[in-house]
Amino acid sequence: MSGASPIAVTIAGSDSGGGAGIQADLKTFSALGVYGASVITALTAQNTRGVQGIHDVPAAFVAQQIDSVFSDLAVDAVKIGMLSQIAVIDAVADGLAQQAGTIPVVLDPVMVATSGDRLISEDAVAALRDRLLTRADLITPNLPEAAVLLGEALAEDEAGAAAQARRLVALGARAVLIKGGHGHGAMSVDHLVTADGHAQTFAAPRLTTQNTHGTGCTLSSAIAAGLARGLELPAAVTLAKDYLTAALNAADRLAIGSGHGPVHHFHAIWP
Repeated sequence: MSGASPIAVTIAGSDSGGGAGIQADLKTFSALGVYGASVITALTAQNTRGVQGIHDVPAAFVAQQIDSVFSDLAVDAVKIGMLSQIAVIDAVADGLAQQAGTIPVVLDPVMVATSGDRLISEDAVAALRDRLLTRADLITPNLPEAAVLLGEALAEDEAGAAAQARRLVALGARAVLIKGGHGHGAMSVDHLVTADGHAQTFAAPRLTTQNTHGTGCTLSSAIAAGLARGLELPAAVTLAKDYLTAALNAADRLAIGSGHGPVHHFHAIWP
């Protein structure tokens, strides 16, 4: 950690409904005691019912935002979310190569919103895999995203998920956390595999709620917050898993929208 106030920056898309993307990341950073900065890669017209439109930010302006943030702020961790176009992926990869150095980077390969709306072009998937997979210290795909990155069928059980995590590491990822939220059973199990052979599972009870908007963004940004605070990766994942579970448990206390509402990022401080 670089100073008294840990700083994390999110490089992601904006969710006009406030439950996912940049908005979820900044709420998560704040809830976990980390100052949040942002680089916006896309604007979405979005609510709890779905995504009505996407407006991509020009790649040159994404690069300018990265330069502005890193030239002034002592960034302790980076979270990367929605990158829908190849030019933007290239701008982020080039910007991190110049600016990030040894700062930990968490890549959430966002491809589909909770509503089922696709958030990334087909041709951008290969660019994401080729240009950012090896640059990230951790990638956090869910089960469908892991399958897309590998060009394989969806893992059908925990053994399959763990095997896909190992194959993603073999592609050059330094560490992979495959999330089990799309799986089955009473427990949601995430599989962490690192390039040095460490393997660990993180389990939490599977909760029944339709208010799951922003879960992936929230988990990855919570991990980045833990890393910004100086935690080792397994401890940061534990912190994030506990935080997300509590935010999901409290989600039904909110009454936001008529579709998939957000998790409760400020469950610990709101009355």
